[in-house]
Amino acid sequence: MSDEIKKGLLGIVVDETEVSKVMPEINSLTYRGYAAQDLCAKCKFEEVAYLILNGELPNNKQLKAFEKQERKERKLSKTLLADIKKIPRKAHPMDVARTVVSIMGLEDNETKDNSPKANLRKAMRIFAKTPVALAAFYRARKGKKMIPPKKNLSFSENFFHMCFGKVPKKEIVKAFDVSLILYAEHSFNVSTFTARTITSSLSDIHGAITGAIASLKGPLHGGANEEVMHMMNKIKKPENALKWINNALDKKDVVMGFGHRVYKNGDSRVPTMRNYFGKVAKIKKDKKFEKIYDIVEKVMIERKNIHPNVDYPTGPTYHLMGFDTDFFTPIFVISRITGWSAHIMEQHAANKLIRPLASYKGSQHRKVVQLNQR
Repeated sequence: MSDEIKKGLLGIVVDETEVSKVMPEINSLTYRGYAAQDLCAKCKFEEVAYLILNGELPNNKQLKAFEKQERKERKLSKTLLADIKKIPRKAHPMDVARTVVSIMGLEDNETKDNSPKANLRKAMRIFAKTPVALAAFYRARKGKKMIPPKKNLSFSENFFHMCFGKVPKKEIVKAFDVSLILYAEHSFNVSTFTARTITSSLSDIHGAITGAIASLKGPLHGGANEEVMHMMNKIKKPENALKWINNALDKKDVVMGFGHRVYKNGDSRVPTMRNYFGKVAKIKKDKKFEKIYDIVEKVMIERKNIHPNVDYPTGPTYHLMGFDTDFFTPIFVISRITGWSAHIMEQHAANKLIRPLASYKGSQHRKVVQLNQR
């Protein structure tokens, strides 16, 4: 019997999860059973983070305790702040994200403790400190003074405050919150599977999240939102969009921000993010990228029947908010830490070492010849 090879583990079910699922019956990504777009409409990001990490939506008391803990954990050590200042300014922020989480593992006295309680505490620390560290680098690489976190600001407000020195209009903060909710979790994607694979050897949560960040960096995963913006900057103006996209398709170029292995009829997260992209464009009085967006999307659907994924509207939304393009994927990181952490804890709870087989196609058995006879 010949072994059938499933490249990329296509269609292979490797484990069970309670964290999330794309439910075909409602054509939606769901977190713990709740449709992501409903969570965007009715919850702020902290509520969804609590849900993903703890299994249920919080009541008022639980949310306040969760927010208090997150805000308390934001402060970085003097050592980590000093290390951030030494990082080369040209370093990619995803490499910075990976490095700061690794340093947090060196500093955490519970690094080796994989008990559920310790892992939840560590997850909260990584969740709270990573955006602070990234915002500190955002400032440092521009030669600007680092801004300390504020305990009276929400998760999203504090990130804006630390990057830009001010909190934008509430509509902008809401759009950012929505993007974090939509990015928070997505079942066994490549970075989450990486985190679970690392965890399966009984490694620690800092190591697993460091590995997940390295996986997310790639343009076929999290880096796609950056590539979308690079594409839009190449197109430059709406008048060029039709010719550009048709030329790209004629040359069989890969168009980033389109297609998804899980969704066959379009990413269920896109309509929500597209709506908030429009709101941000209106506030910023800049419709250029919206027009490019619509033209490219129309041609992709008409010519290839390929729909956009969530990275397509998210990239230009972050651009309009004022973030540098290479910071788009790190923003994805600060959200997805919640999903990775939930999966890491789930893996520890019912662990089996992930060790797939490979079909060998190298040389058959060969005899070793002494060096002087070769």
